[in-house]
Amino acid sequence: MSKIDPKLFTAHEHALEKEYDVCPKCGGELQHRNSKSGPFLGCSQYPRCDYSRPLHQQDHSLEKRLPGTVCPECGEELMLRQGRYGMFIGCSAFPTCQHIESAQPKAPTTPDITCPACNKGKLAARQSRYGKTFYACDAYPKCSYAVNDQPLAKPCPECGWTLLVVKKTAAGKREVCPQKSCKYKSALLAD
Repeated sequence: MSKIDPKLFTAHEHALEKEYDVCPKCGGELQHRNSKSGPFLGCSQYPRCDYSRPLHQQDHSLEKRLPGTVCPECGEELMLRQGRYGMFIGCSAFPTCQHIESAQPKAPTTPDITCPACNKGKLAARQSRYGKTFYACDAYPKCSYAVNDQPLAKPCPECGWTLLVVKKTAAGKREVCPQKSCKYKSALLAD
């Protein structure tokens, strides 16, 4: 261990810093920096000079044109792209046209079921931030009724609640009353 030169391993120097050039704005030295967007080169004279450039060029190999699709705003072809939050569909005329769509498949549709809590809104399929599907009243925020399982427009035979949900269990699917006070469960359903 005594043969290792300690000058090679200083904590404040990055091994690649010596290979970077000078700042084209002010002539200062460019330094390796990190941000939430990834590594970049920034000017050492930072508050006075704000020059920066990405350390790695963006990989456009994930971008793919979708032939036969048309942007509803400008009529150009749509593309599948990689963004900060995952894959999305965007217009090929970006930045002129800002049209984007989700690349995720549409959430399952529900039959026309009136919300049992407010009797005004309809239950609609929604996606949680974790990708799970749940069913909530579309009159939100006035009504915050929601169920995690697919609703059915059948009244509960025990308590009379206006809907049941299809619950998936280890044994199979059952119709269950979503009211916590009611313990109604149907026999197993055929798939």
